[in-house]
Amino acid sequence: MADVFQLPGFVNAHSHAFQRALRGRVEGADFWGWRETMLELAANVRTPYRAVFEEMRSCGYTGVGEFHYLGLDEARAAAVAADETGVELVVLYVAYARGGIERFRQPSVAAYLRELEELRSSGIRVGVAPHSVRACPREWLEQLGRYAAAERLPLHVHADEQPREIEECLAEHGLRPIELLADCGCLGPHTTVVHATHADGRELDLLAQAGTRVCACPTTEANLGDGFLPVERLLHRGVGLCIGSDSNVRIDPFEELRELDGIARRQAGRRDVFSVDALLSIGSDEGAAALGLERWPAIEIDASHPQLRGVEEPLCALVASCSADVVAQ
Repeated sequence: MADVFQLPGFVNAHSHAFQRALRGRVEGADFWGWRETMLELAANVRTPYRAVFEEMRSCGYTGVGEFHYLGLDEARAAAVAADETGVELVVLYVAYARGGIERFRQPSVAAYLRELEELRSSGIRVGVAPHSVRACPREWLEQLGRYAAAERLPLHVHADEQPREIEECLAEHGLRPIELLADCGCLGPHTTVVHATHADGRELDLLAQAGTRVCACPTTEANLGDGFLPVERLLHRGVGLCIGSDSNVRIDPFEELRELDGIARRQAGRRDVFSVDALLSIGSDEGAAALGLERWPAIEIDASHPQLRGVEEPLCALVASCSADVVAQ
């Protein structure tokens, strides 16, 4: 076997780079307790995008969707850092009407779209990103769904991550989050729902009917106690999957894929839920499609690394047992 071999680069379809600073600081709290600490950090943080993107690049991510709610200046800084580190970036610029902190929010959909177009006109790739059904009321979701479809832009949105989120959506709208997104015209082949951890059968059917993808973020979902994505039920319906590092508690695409595969195996009680090729495609092609990326750099794998030494099927070993250390620097 040659000393190195090439693979398509991995694509991180859902990242909050600033949350890398939270790793190891908030253990013991539930999701909502963690969120309060995250909001405190977000109030004043200046994100070291270059360091985070360099780490992603060294671990094999060559495309990143930065789900961004820290303002225009930080979005521009992210774009500069991505260019400097050789990462193909899409700024998933977040619409935030209510909740959170003042730094996140725009006063109107029109104001949000002006900011989005300002980034777009400067040559930065963007996507429409209503943060969640908690942060965006129905009228915002309807307008953003129409805009994304008309402009042929990706639309990414958190949904069904936590039971409380579903309860609050039912209380306000009489619908579960993905049902509300469908009702507001936000689902479609250009849409990626992030998490969908607690989606029920009706919601999974809506995703399949619309051709909408799900972005799984297994290391973050484990760290925050979110629950288990219903992987086999998604596959049974033909719903596409991609991966994201989300809170960046870990930056390692191999670990994300292995966690996803492990969840599927435990739920199904068998080992052949995913093929190796399917997992690698989830880590690369599917993430690129979710972000609208047509090109992103390949990576090289160090076949002489101890984690691959002596193996007969290196691609199988990559997804079964390797870490990002095998990516050649």
